[in-house]
Amino acid sequence: MDRFLSIQAFVRVAETESFAEAARQLGVAKSVITTRVKQLEQYANASLFHRSTRHVRLSEVGAAYYKECAELIGRVDELTDHMRELKSSPTGTLRVHAPPGFALGHLSCALGAFQERNPGITLEVDVNDRVVDPVEEGYDVALQVFAAASTALVERRLFPVRRVFCAAPAYLEAHGRPLTPRDLLAHRVGLYSRYPTRNRWTFRNGAEKIELELPGTLRSNSAHLLRDYAREAAGVVCLPTFVAAEELVAGRLLPLLVEYELPLFWLSAVYPATHRATVKVRRFVDFIADRFGGEPPWDAPLIERSIIRVRASGSDQS
Repeated sequence: MDRFLSIQAFVRVAETESFAEAARQLGVAKSVITTRVKQLEQYANASLFHRSTRHVRLSEVGAAYYKECAELIGRVDELTDHMRELKSSPTGTLRVHAPPGFALGHLSCALGAFQERNPGITLEVDVNDRVVDPVEEGYDVALQVFAAASTALVERRLFPVRRVFCAAPAYLEAHGRPLTPRDLLAHRVGLYSRYPTRNRWTFRNGAEKIELELPGTLRSNSAHLLRDYAREAAGVVCLPTFVAAEELVAGRLLPLLVEYELPLFWLSAVYPATHRATVKVRRFVDFIADRFGGEPPWDAPLIERSIIRVRASGSDQS
């Protein structure tokens, strides 16, 4: 038995909760993973998983064993990457998941610079707004706005994600400008459909706090669709500033309710704990943090124009 390969197989099955997915990610047959885990169980003289036709779950012994094994695999990967780094730049494929709002027009424009610095890394970027578990789906890094789906994941905040209500000048001429959040109820409103708060919205203006149910007359998982809907003078929309900034600065969309703050989100890099120290992941996450961290470049002109406010505390969504 190659004990390291057996431990590697055990860790991947534990993280994916699937022998088949572990085999796919490691590039071997499912029977190979099954054999390696069985050999490890024989060596440990204990069952590491509870198995059924539907689920694979860690046993009590397996759960205790997993943490040490995951740290071991991470350490070996770190040492291997360190040796590669000493010899040359890191190589291999880096699988990234990113939301469209950030990927299009921001991340897409930065990837060339990353590749110039890291010519040995091949990028595979999936663009989708789903919240994913990188372990289960085989991503090295997921860039996402919402919380990590598992405690087995590391989450590193990169930059704040602010939102603004806005509309085209022609729409406001025809329908009037909402002056308070409750005025939105009298307008056609386009909203992003996957916020965890659903239809419940909170607005703050100093000590004033307004909570209301705002179902919207158009809901979409595409911020770009909402932007184009607003640009056609079809209604009022709420957009993340990384999608809206160019339109606001150009005057094609006008900001609304700017004195009312919306809860703040963060875009984070989420990745498996076993990838914590791999050179590929570290370089990519550091690159994104250096390029977009702090006050993002698209927010700077909006802050200058008092379209958005900057909270001194940098507080979370609420």
